[in-house]
Amino acid sequence: MKQLISLAVLSLGLAMGAAHAADDAKKPSTQQTKMGECNKEAGDKKGDERKKFMSECLSAKKPAASDPKKAQQDKMSVCNKTAGDKKGDERKKHMSECLKNKA
Repeated sequence: MKQLISLAVLSLGLAMGAAHAADDAKKPSTQQTKMGECNKEAGDKKGDERKKFMSECLSAKKPAASDPKKAQQDKMSVCNKTAGDKKGDERKKHMSECLKNKA
């Protein structure tokens, strides 16, 4: 009888562990989330330009929430990169929209 109860408890424990592992497998990792965000920011870049952008984006660290000045500088940097060779009003419009969308 004791063996039967022990076996039942062990089986229940294994089943709960497997269910918990399955839930964790469904959630994207931090790296996967970051990859998705960088991919969206890369837009229509191609070839070496895209590789360089993705490398920089993935290796960049998120600014601390307690440093809004640093966060704004980082937003500006990303928007400058995505602006590329745009000039004049076209660049101003891009920068304005980009900075608004980087909440």
